[in-house]
Amino acid sequence: MKARITLATVAIVAVLALGFAIGCQRGRTDAQVTNDVQTKINSDPAVQSRQYTVNANNGVVTLGGTVNSDTERASASADAAQVAGVKTVVNNIQVTPPVVAQEAAPPVAAAPPPAPAEPSPAKHRKPSGIGRQQAPPAPTPEAMTPMAETAPPPPPAPALPPPPPQPVAVTIPEGSTLSIRLVDAIDSERNQAGDTFRATLDTPVTLNDSIVIPAGADVSGKVTDAKSAARFSGHSALALQLMNIRVNGKTYDLQTDQYSRQGASRGKNTGEKVGGGALLGAIIGGIAGGGKGAAVGAGVGAGAGGTAQAVTRGQQIRLTSEQILPFHLQSPLTVIPSNQSNRSRQQLNSPE
Repeated sequence: MKARITLATVAIVAVLALGFAIGCQRGRTDAQVTNDVQTKINSDPAVQSRQYTVNANNGVVTLGGTVNSDTERASASADAAQVAGVKTVVNNIQVTPPVVAQEAAPPVAAAPPPAPAEPSPAKHRKPSGIGRQQAPPAPTPEAMTPMAETAPPPPPAPALPPPPPQPVAVTIPEGSTLSIRLVDAIDSERNQAGDTFRATLDTPVTLNDSIVIPAGADVSGKVTDAKSAARFSGHSALALQLMNIRVNGKTYDLQTDQYSRQGASRGKNTGEKVGGGALLGAIIGGIAGGGKGAAVGAGVGAGAGGTAQAVTRGQQIRLTSEQILPFHLQSPLTVIPSNQSNRSRQQLNSPE
């Protein structure tokens, strides 16, 4: 009896502890998750760089900034995934190795000039007689040789130019608008959920009066919902979402809201037309042959009304190429900005 009570008590305590842990995990705020992820990464000796950013949004953690190696980038992502409350990790950290300054080559030392040759001392002759004029000594071959001219030192080697400055990553804040121009047409009757589409950035993204992403950047998206309008009832629906954008040869993942539209329904209109056709058929049948003719005429009228409405379906949603659609970032986007606009498509004004 005591063993059964003990086992029951242990089971109840375990269930309460598990429920408390799950409740704590679900009740964690974005600020707590962000702080825990930063603490986890800062305590990891494998991550030496501190040039990264952390943003949490409903369990989705986005990492940005720069590190010095792929190992640091992978370690930061693994650390974030271990924090309680993290469901998905979006790793936008860029790898930028440290710049090593190149030292200028020392100038070539000039060769010392050769020492001038010393002339040999002249040999003195003994006078042959008193009062006789001495002839000057003959010059020696060494004295007749001219002194070698000293060559000027070579000019110093030019100093190497300093390396170009490394680009600095910029973070686009959450809620920023991305206005895109469709390349592929989209149709609620033809497309299905999961289909992808191509587009380009219609308006450049700027921060502090500087262009971060130029117009014309390639954008990819997907169809998240597509419903075709059915006969007699129902309405069409279409929903789109952006997946990534390509800037300076690099592809960055996007988290945006959905662009959605819904077509008009034809269900009520169908019922009215079918009922009206039956009434008109009954009147014609009654004139032609009494009660039996009225019944036959009502059936014929209803069938005709239904056939006419079946041909006309609910309104379909069609988005043409070059149509401009607005999207908004749901999490910050960290990119290396572009210094020049590489827009490759002509701007066209197209209604939404």
